[in-house]
Amino acid sequence: MKINRVIWIVLDSVGMGAGKDANLFDDEGTNTIGHVYEKCGGLNLPNMVKLGLGNIEGMTCFEKESNPLGCFGRLREKSNGKDTTIGHWEMTGIYTPHKFPTYPTGFPEEIIDEFIEKADIPGVLGNKVASGTEILKELGDEHIKTKMPIVYTSVDSVFQIACHEEVYPPEELYRLCRVAREILKDENEVARVIARPFVGEYPFERTANRRDFSKMPDENNLLCKMKERNMNVCAVGKIEDIFAGRGITDAVHTKDNMDGMDKTLDYMKKINDGLIFTNLVEFDSKWGHRNDYINYGKGLEEFDVRLKEVMDVSKDTDMIVITADHGCDPTTKGTDHTREDVPLLIYGKGLKKGVNLGIRDTFADTGATVLEIMGIEDKLPIGESFLKDII
Repeated sequence: MKINRVIWIVLDSVGMGAGKDANLFDDEGTNTIGHVYEKCGGLNLPNMVKLGLGNIEGMTCFEKESNPLGCFGRLREKSNGKDTTIGHWEMTGIYTPHKFPTYPTGFPEEIIDEFIEKADIPGVLGNKVASGTEILKELGDEHIKTKMPIVYTSVDSVFQIACHEEVYPPEELYRLCRVAREILKDENEVARVIARPFVGEYPFERTANRRDFSKMPDENNLLCKMKERNMNVCAVGKIEDIFAGRGITDAVHTKDNMDGMDKTLDYMKKINDGLIFTNLVEFDSKWGHRNDYINYGKGLEEFDVRLKEVMDVSKDTDMIVITADHGCDPTTKGTDHTREDVPLLIYGKGLKKGVNLGIRDTFADTGATVLEIMGIEDKLPIGESFLKDII
């Protein structure tokens, strides 16, 4: 049977255990979904379990399904990193052998000075590694008084700019981000410049108007190859930002995970072929980075309910993919991403069931499979298709 449409859902940060090289990232013993399960006293994920979540090698917290409805496997990251950009890029065939630059002591003075001058702002506050919510508590009031944007980073390769929406409306904040994106080049070319708008009074609240301004990806990837052939590539959530718009034919941004599922279902009503590529960011941004394992668990359960809706309305010629881009274990002492393997679940009414795809060497195996499904004879730089195993 020919597959005409792929619905690819990325559960941002839902890792399933330390990667074999986790020691190189100081992430030994991490296990996002396993530790959330333990801390929450269990998780009710009947639909993912029916697909084979508990059958994945190394997944010990869920029961094995005797007759899984889907195919299942475990993906290892090949690229040198553990962030959103590197993870998503690898899924589509882009290998990143070198880490993006990071700034554990803040950005160099010359970068900040150039940013202030070119953005035409009175100065900046912060310029250090910080939690996105804690730095608002620390500097939010001063930002409002001085009109100085808050600049901060993390262990990831990011230049983040936080502004109150009444001081710098979102479009003005996006302008500041574009200025920073132009400045951050060559050895300072960070993976993402991120707009972090917030509202209200102390301790303040971040809004859904976040935008990511990514480094430009290599065009030799799945999305570009599909777009070049006039195929649909519909992006839900921050997918468009991650790929800086390259290879995207239509896009919609989202407020939260449930809005992301709504938008995915909307696209399923509108397009009958090509790719619907969805990122559900709350696992990472709201719960993983804030060590909130309780709401992380609730979020997984809420997604599982919505997954059934996607499965029910899917066509015989559809393939549903569920995976993740890295870990962000909310039970660790830190609040950063974790180098983990990620789960892979594949479902389609016209596909085989119960196939163990094993441990895959790269996230790009999924992209290579979608490439073959779409009938594109080109090869991706990395990744081996497993289509023959599931058709």
